[in-house]
Amino acid sequence: MTAANYVWGHGKRYNDFPSYFRNKFSERVQKVSVDAGFTCPNRDGSKGKGGCTYCNNKTFQPNYCNLENSVTSQIQTGVDFFARKYEAMKFLAYFQAYTNTYAPLEDLRRLYEEALQHPKIVGLVISTRPDAVDEKILDYLAELSRRTYVMVEFGLESHLDKSLERMNRGHTFADSVWALAQTAKRGINNCAHMILGFPGENRNDWLEQAKVISQLPVKNLKLHQLQIHKQTVLEKQYRQKPEQFHLFSASEYVELVVDYLELLNPGIIVERFISQAPPEMLVAPRWGLKNFEFVAKVEKRLAERDTWQGKLY
Repeated sequence: MTAANYVWGHGKRYNDFPSYFRNKFSERVQKVSVDAGFTCPNRDGSKGKGGCTYCNNKTFQPNYCNLENSVTSQIQTGVDFFARKYEAMKFLAYFQAYTNTYAPLEDLRRLYEEALQHPKIVGLVISTRPDAVDEKILDYLAELSRRTYVMVEFGLESHLDKSLERMNRGHTFADSVWALAQTAKRGINNCAHMILGFPGENRNDWLEQAKVISQLPVKNLKLHQLQIHKQTVLEKQYRQKPEQFHLFSASEYVELVVDYLELLNPGIIVERFISQAPPEMLVAPRWGLKNFEFVAKVEKRLAERDTWQGKLY
């Protein structure tokens, strides 16, 4: 197999997000996080209390994201931070914390439009749950995506309902299938976010997940290894019954990712393989690897095995 034969049209052995993005935009584009004050239906009581067992939003929320700052102010702070590194740059407003479609449509419209007013913002990335969108919200996002770049990132986390129930998600995989189909039908970019390593799941489940995801209208995919974060229900469960958890070593997870990629639809763009929590908030596993270092290990292993995304699809 040569670069010319890969459906994504370049020499990497998987359909990587940075290459896609460079082709999509003619200049450097960076996400800037926004906390618009949302909550989640499994936090406020409408579907449950306490949120997801693994979730501590502080693990991925920049310091400039806080509710005392307006959307515009948060964006400007993020833009100023990156401007010190790169002169010419555009940005995507990343509505990241909690469930960012979980509000009346008029409120969503006001917040999203405020973000798009910033002269350096060229689009939106909206992190949400598959059960927190409806026809009206999706129709608005479709209209918005005809004007600018819009990516709706759905936290699917697992394809197994038993796992979704165990992590207190408050939705089923059928909800995920519906949400992906509805965004795809409307021409809205979507992203499926999956976590590998939940208790009660095994290697066969994760490889089966690759096959299941490959049959759905998924544009982008984010894979993360299970991490135990401080101040979460999962941390308490881990402290009480560590034998129920199998936390990957870095080399073991590299091998799983390569196996997963072999089964994955080559048309799906892969955004990430791992999650990186701040060391002071991480219980386990502690790999000491940055994202680019892990990516290099995956690329090296793909080459060693002479394999690529979709080889077994």
